[in-house]
Amino acid sequence: MLVIPAIDLKDGQCVRLRQGRMEDSTVFGDDPVSMAKRWVDAGCRRLHLVDLNGAFAGTPVNGEAVTAIAKAFPGLPIQIGGGIRTLETIEHYIKAGVSYVIIGTKAVKEPEFVKEACKAFPGTVIVGLDAQDGFVATDGWAEVSDVKAVDLAKQFKNDGVTSIVYTDIARDGMMQGVNVEATLQLAVEGGIPVIASGGVTNIEDIRALSKVASQGILGAITGRAIYEGTLDVAEAQTLADELTGA
Repeated sequence: MLVIPAIDLKDGQCVRLRQGRMEDSTVFGDDPVSMAKRWVDAGCRRLHLVDLNGAFAGTPVNGEAVTAIAKAFPGLPIQIGGGIRTLETIEHYIKAGVSYVIIGTKAVKEPEFVKEACKAFPGTVIVGLDAQDGFVATDGWAEVSDVKAVDLAKQFKNDGVTSIVYTDIARDGMMQGVNVEATLQLAVEGGIPVIASGGVTNIEDIRALSKVASQGILGAITGRAIYEGTLDVAEAQTLADELTGA
């Protein structure tokens, strides 16, 4: 199971939001490349990047920072989400050296686009499902739909999606612990490997996820915890390796 550091980009800076609110952000640095280096030096095997402005704008806004990170660490798998709603955007990121693109809002509103993207760029598509009480939210979490995350995941089972990033909005950035139960349910019922996101606070969250990793948990994204020091990336990855026999 992978421990995946998150770098959220807003106006070119590295920030963390609480529950997705743009007005409630904490700036942790203004140099995305050096922030990425910090986690690479700690031994991370994948990076999670989010273009926060892009998520709201519906088109990439912090693309330059993403490209700079991909260029600086060519051997590191990078996944990017936020504002990815066209095949042209996906192509741009893949050419820039990004390994995976996360389709969120567009996956909920136009599920057919996911199938199209998987055909055009096989092995690169991740679906991002952000849920409030089990129901999928879109547009930078500004809208909550009447679609259940589990039901939507099932739709993508045969499309060629590599994994699903599942975020429990209520816990995101709140340091309240990860929702293991909901994450596991999605993995088991959806039939696609899941990357847990939202609420990963300390080593116990990594322990809890690692114990059920064999049932379809591919990794855990962590943001605020590693910036505020309640979780150590190297220690967390070591524990995950021990518990999952990696």
